[in-house]
Amino acid sequence: MRTLISLLLLLLAWSANTAAQGSLLSAIDQLPPCALECLSTAITASPCGLTNQTCICTNQQLQSSVETCVLKSCTVKQGLTTKNITMTTCGAPIRNKTGIYRTISITLGVISAVCVLLRLFYKLVLTMGELGLDDCFIGITLIDGVPSTIINVRGMAANGLGKDIWTLSFPTITNFVRWFYILEVLYFSQVSLLKLSLLFFYLRIFPGKPVRRLIWATIIFNTLYGVAFVLTAIFQCRPISFYWNSWDAEHSGHCININALGWANATISIVLDIWMLAIPMSQLIHLKLAWKKKVGVAMMFCVGTFVTIVSILRLQSLVHFANSSNPTWDQWDINNWSTVEINVGVICACMPAIRVILVRLFPKALGSTRNATNQYYAKYGSHSRAVGHGTSTASQPGVITYTKTFEVQHGDHDETRLVQMDDLSPTPKEPRSNSSEVSLYERSQI
Repeated sequence: MRTLISLLLLLLAWSANTAAQGSLLSAIDQLPPCALECLSTAITASPCGLTNQTCICTNQQLQSSVETCVLKSCTVKQGLTTKNITMTTCGAPIRNKTGIYRTISITLGVISAVCVLLRLFYKLVLTMGELGLDDCFIGITLIDGVPSTIINVRGMAANGLGKDIWTLSFPTITNFVRWFYILEVLYFSQVSLLKLSLLFFYLRIFPGKPVRRLIWATIIFNTLYGVAFVLTAIFQCRPISFYWNSWDAEHSGHCININALGWANATISIVLDIWMLAIPMSQLIHLKLAWKKKVGVAMMFCVGTFVTIVSILRLQSLVHFANSSNPTWDQWDINNWSTVEINVGVICACMPAIRVILVRLFPKALGSTRNATNQYYAKYGSHSRAVGHGTSTASQPGVITYTKTFEVQHGDHDETRLVQMDDLSPTPKEPRSNSSEVSLYERSQI
């Protein structure tokens, strides 16, 4: 009985070894001639046999020698074919982060779109207000961003982003690079448009001439910066199609230093973000805010700081941007951080308007407990008017009580109520009551 079991085990081991050798030999037959020569040379210098699949797949020095030789002796397409065959034969795990990228793109795209639409709907429909330049540019940013979300899902994820390039067909790789080119141009335009929306918002809430001149200078610089990088991104290769055809090294053309373009754009954008955060922070020392508004302003600028941090993280992912041999996998981080940066920036730009909507829906929890007293706020802040009513009554003999009531009414459509510049008057004033309806009692003894 033991002899029979031993014979069965030997037969199974021989069958498995024969199948493994057959699989290895079949894979070797599919290799391009240049790769087969590299494999034979490397095996000769290694302790592995030509049919020893386990040794060939686990010997790191042998694999490194074969890969180096293939890169020098074979074309790009032959090298990818070789990599696909060897990784499949050795049972390497198939990596795929496409689903995560698709989920992030759709989720953030929907949230940012809802924020912008709520902002515009509230102003145009509910309050019948006029759109400012900041509203117009945030709307343009959304229009520019919707194609990016679609491309993320139907272009990038559908053509291999988050997968190893050797697992993809050659036409799929070309499509991937083509969609990446379009996404790059859209990204440069969205960064500039988003900054313009924030800068025009600053113009509405800061009335001082020096700061307004500073903001206008920043607007001009940002516009020139955006136009320059968009045009450079469009014409970075000659012919333009060389951008997505150059990966196989079978086409002729010329491109500028793509790594330098990405680094320059990211660096200038980060410096501009820091500058744009410094402008309102320099004005906060002149503002006297209720604690609820301080929380609102702090939240807005904290989100703005987060966008700057995301930009820095994206900058780190550009280290091997144009020099990667596995771009569909390595560029996942770049695309992911770019998507997060733009969408979170849009949400940040809509926070003041969303706060006004929440104040109207939940006035007791989020409403302001202070009213503007300053001529600057009356001019540049939310529109308000005061209605006074006076009555006189005789409450007791010899005493006349005069009661005067003021009702302060605020417009609901202006999110500049987020910051009230109560301390900008040249002369100090007495503090007012915290109530929205103030009663003044004047008594005179007769």
